[in-house]
Amino acid sequence: MNTTLMDHATDTITVGSKSFATAAKLFDPATRRSVLMLYAWCRYCDDVIDGQQLGFNAAPVDSVQAELRLDMLKIQTQRAWEGAEMREPAFAAFQEVALGHSIPLQLAYDHLDGFAMDVRETRYHTFDDTLQYCYRVAGVVGLMMARVMGVRDEAVLDRACDLGLAFQLTNIARDIVEDARVGRCYLPAQWLAEANINPQALAEPTMREPLAGLARRLVAEAEPYYASARQGLAGLPLRSAWAIASAHGVYREIGVKVSAAGPRAWDKRQGTSGVEKAGLLLKGARLALTSRFATQSPRPPELWQRPR
Repeated sequence: MNTTLMDHATDTITVGSKSFATAAKLFDPATRRSVLMLYAWCRYCDDVIDGQQLGFNAAPVDSVQAELRLDMLKIQTQRAWEGAEMREPAFAAFQEVALGHSIPLQLAYDHLDGFAMDVRETRYHTFDDTLQYCYRVAGVVGLMMARVMGVRDEAVLDRACDLGLAFQLTNIARDIVEDARVGRCYLPAQWLAEANINPQALAEPTMREPLAGLARRLVAEAEPYYASARQGLAGLPLRSAWAIASAHGVYREIGVKVSAAGPRAWDKRQGTSGVEKAGLLLKGARLALTSRFATQSPRPPELWQRPR
């Protein structure tokens, strides 16, 4: 077993996502290793496209350079999936998890397509357009993570995708102003027009009040996806269900805080304290256990449906 690769993946998630790093410790050792390997590849691809390091200190990258980087990521990801020797730790990590868990190459390509939407400065006219983006950058990650946990049932995979969508909607709400400062906006143009908000002025302090309304709307839209995802816990091994239920609680709490903070939501980055995380881990354990005995509800037909 490559311990150096595991050390790299552990360091990556510790710095890149404190919210998920806590929950990831709950997986059994083999699953945790694969989850961290997959995260390391996702984080690396995101960083390469944005010219940042572990999600921070983004440097300007022109569109031509970004397209070249995207092509490199696709080529290297395909080579890794085909079994070629990989020197870059992120692609060696992807190779291990993709080949070990039969992850379809198309899911990796779909994830990279999400980064392409950023590179090409895609604009989102409707909420469905925003969900398409959420699917590529987070929904497919949920699908890959579920496969790592042994899931092959399409209905359970739908719930994993729903959790990814909910996570990304929460992220968008939390990061509206930060994204606007680097020229990105994932809010639907229809919503902005209804609120009489100029997309070019999103980062202006005078926009905080109307933005708070749109953030609350995003958080509310995430709720049915969080609820659907909870129904998928029964389809996971118990320890995996505990980890996912805990991550579910931590991310959802961030959305709750964004809503509660109103116009002050972007004065600081919203997150959860160590004490709050501990409480959410206990709640996650309870949800994982009760999922073994709960009656499953059908997935609401009005929710956005992933492509199959």
